[in-house]
Amino acid sequence: MKPVLQVALDLMNGERAIKIAREAAKGGADWIEAGTPLIKSEGSDIIRRLKKEFPGRVIVADMKTMDVGGFETDIAARAGADVVSVMALSDDETVMEAIEVGRKYGTKIMADLIGVENRAERAKQMEDLGVDYICLHVGIDQQMHGLTPEKLIKEVADAVSIPVAAAGGINSETAPKVMEAGAAIVIVGGAIIKAEDVEAAARRVKEAMDGAEVPTELFRKYGKENIREAFMKVSTPNISDAMHRKGIMHGIVPRINHGIKMVGRSLTVLTANGDWAKPVEAIDKAGPGDVIVIDVGGGDIAVWGELASNSCKTRGVEGVVIDGAARDIDSILDLDFPLFSRHAVPNAGEPKGFGGIGVEISCGGVPVRSGDWIIGDESGVVVVPQEMAVEIANRALDVMERENRLREEIKRGSTLSSVLSLERWEKVG
Repeated sequence: MKPVLQVALDLMNGERAIKIAREAAKGGADWIEAGTPLIKSEGSDIIRRLKKEFPGRVIVADMKTMDVGGFETDIAARAGADVVSVMALSDDETVMEAIEVGRKYGTKIMADLIGVENRAERAKQMEDLGVDYICLHVGIDQQMHGLTPEKLIKEVADAVSIPVAAAGGINSETAPKVMEAGAAIVIVGGAIIKAEDVEAAARRVKEAMDGAEVPTELFRKYGKENIREAFMKVSTPNISDAMHRKGIMHGIVPRINHGIKMVGRSLTVLTANGDWAKPVEAIDKAGPGDVIVIDVGGGDIAVWGELASNSCKTRGVEGVVIDGAARDIDSILDLDFPLFSRHAVPNAGEPKGFGGIGVEISCGGVPVRSGDWIIGDESGVVVVPQEMAVEIANRALDVMERENRLREEIKRGSTLSSVLSLERWEKVG
């Protein structure tokens, strides 16, 4: 089987999906997939529209059928689907019904292994039942934790003799890897449909599949070793959206120059209003990549100033966040040292030594522990719990990629309201 590039249209709006599919097809996409969100949003009519728009290409309906396999396959096949997906987690009877109806219409069945633990064993069972394709699918939520299909594809490809598809965060960098591991069908979603230039993105993947040298994708899934790199790419609004508006420090004001950004692991400090002893002592305990986060309970007497900021600069400290007051703001701005505080005042207090370093605190109404990730820019400060950092970094990148695509459509003459079809999706009642 000749290698196939399948573009997954995991979108909500049919008009947007068709426009993006046109660009992807120009870039070399062989198969066009109506993604599950698109089918749930637009119904089976989107399959008909895609079949009419792309009569020479294979149309895949990602139904993710778990029950009534024959009934759902019948719906998709009548609408024009050439390939219909059924979940390998479903009962054998469901899969067999899908296969039977598919043969009636000449529609192929693809068994999706998402959620299956014994992948190779279940893939072989699917082949024995008569499915046409196996899909090794790493779901989006799994991708956010750093799992990718190239790590898993070989065990499935070695177990069956039918074509294997790979899906889950694939781009031009990883497409050759999944093919080398045994995938004949490369399913790409976000790396194409979220690109500012969809046609070029599809062409990059296609050329990579053909063995050409291509640039590495700008966006990829990140693991623990490069979380900082990922957070540097995104904004605090991106992270806020990724965290469903959690983790936002309220009332903490950026005191930074335009373009300055802060990303690092927190070193927490608890002190009293005006007591700058522990904040200054924390500088000696902090190191490169740390952000000092100080809980002063919102106090209005400064516990931080230019000399402390200068000390941080020499130690490679990323910045400071203070739920309280700072002074010497003009001099700190001249240093380009990231400072975020609730108040800016001229008066400082005295070093009394109350409080502690490395204890759990609250800053801007958010709990903070030493080791949590702190990201600050001109929109404010967010806290990402350390155990969620990989997932949130990847979800924030996903948010940014989607916004980049929307921005490109707006540049082409659309508006935000029309691109998102807001009137259609307004809550009823």
